[in-house]
Amino acid sequence: MAHNEVDASRIQEMDSGERRLNELGYKQELRREMTTGSLYFWAAHLAGPKWGPFASWCCAWLETVGLIAGIGTQAYAGSQTLQSIILLSTGTNKDGGYLAPKWLFLCMYIGLTVIWAFLNTFALEVIAFIDIISIWWQVIGGLVIVITLPLVAMTTQSASYVFTNFEVASEQTGISSKPYAVILSFLVSQYSLYGYDAAAHLTEETKGADKNGPIAILSSIAIISVFGWAYILALTFSIQDFSYLYDPTNETAGTFVPAQILYDAFHGRYQSSTGAIILLCIIWASFFFGGLSITTSAARVVYALSRDHGIPFSSVWKKLHPKHKVPSNAVWLCAAICILLGLPILKVNVVFTAITSICTIGWVGGYAVPIFARLVMPEKNFNAGPFYLGKARRPICLVAFLWICYTCSVFLLPTFYPITWNTFNYAPVALSVGLGLVMLWWMLDARKWFKGPVRNIQTENGKV
Repeated sequence: MAHNEVDASRIQEMDSGERRLNELGYKQELRREMTTGSLYFWAAHLAGPKWGPFASWCCAWLETVGLIAGIGTQAYAGSQTLQSIILLSTGTNKDGGYLAPKWLFLCMYIGLTVIWAFLNTFALEVIAFIDIISIWWQVIGGLVIVITLPLVAMTTQSASYVFTNFEVASEQTGISSKPYAVILSFLVSQYSLYGYDAAAHLTEETKGADKNGPIAILSSIAIISVFGWAYILALTFSIQDFSYLYDPTNETAGTFVPAQILYDAFHGRYQSSTGAIILLCIIWASFFFGGLSITTSAARVVYALSRDHGIPFSSVWKKLHPKHKVPSNAVWLCAAICILLGLPILKVNVVFTAITSICTIGWVGGYAVPIFARLVMPEKNFNAGPFYLGKARRPICLVAFLWICYTCSVFLLPTFYPITWNTFNYAPVALSVGLGLVMLWWMLDARKWFKGPVRNIQTENGKV
């Protein structure tokens, strides 16, 4: 068979996603069952040839920082939930239950990170199966919590309390200003709205990604919004005594508010914490699945940026495992950096706030770059794909960009007063140092050679 005939046959066998990937200048390298960094590719092409390299550079590094910190948010939340499970399984904080000290908490944090890295290196088939379990776990487990908790609670709060009552917990946080508390309250919802873009990071390995990618993102947002709202309402309606939730002398040592709400509900009705432990296990598994997925996304963004020569020692991080066809070096680099982010757990009390801030600013801040580029680019330069917003594109982009700017600013604010070494939100310092070095690198050197996404496929005449 002639060479051209083989190529034509190969093209016919491609699904639309792989064909589109080839059109953009990339050959298929990663396994199709899992997908790679696409966000900074969008930034480069939307910003145009003049500003594309700089936009791509900023977007790629913001996204990389956000995703790696995202692993830390799941590892911390998972460790926090596991700490509560152990405490209630051995008693309570009031009757001799075991509250994991900081050193053990850090070991849990590191352990989860290492497990996720191991699975992403050697057990891709298992991850694909776990992803299926995760979807059903989130749906069924979420329904169990949302339905069970209000039914079990001895008393439930009124709708007026849930929707109109205002609590600032000034004794615990030192914050008495209601406007300031309202500003900070958006952090929880913004933190929960991440992970939906996993489909974007995995498009290189998704079948029919040109259509299925956007659909998956919108579906994820819908699911997260519905279940997140229902989860928050179930917890809030089931509060027995708000002032007791943060009390360090309560049954859960005031370490994890949902754990105390669950304990109050089940112990109040059954004089047992078994039900609370079961629901906490459901919550813990959700964090485990989330961390596993984010590790996958983070490694693929690092791999993609290395493939385009945008990370020091790129030749190391872009290597694929010879057998499993995964960016194993990139996986372990992400895990190592995540562990370093968690080391302050031993000394600082607001590590979760700091890591969450770094995660969200990096993650959503990265999206601000292509959104802004799309907002200002001439429409004649945009080549629409099969999924297109049409006339709604600019209003949506404007609202999204302004919201990202607002939330990134809020995440730099202190969440505890007075500010001490134990309550200091070190996110501004960490981000300033990290991103400052990245921008310095750009000005002194990278701008001379970094051209954005590098094509790795060509036709015989040198063009894609």
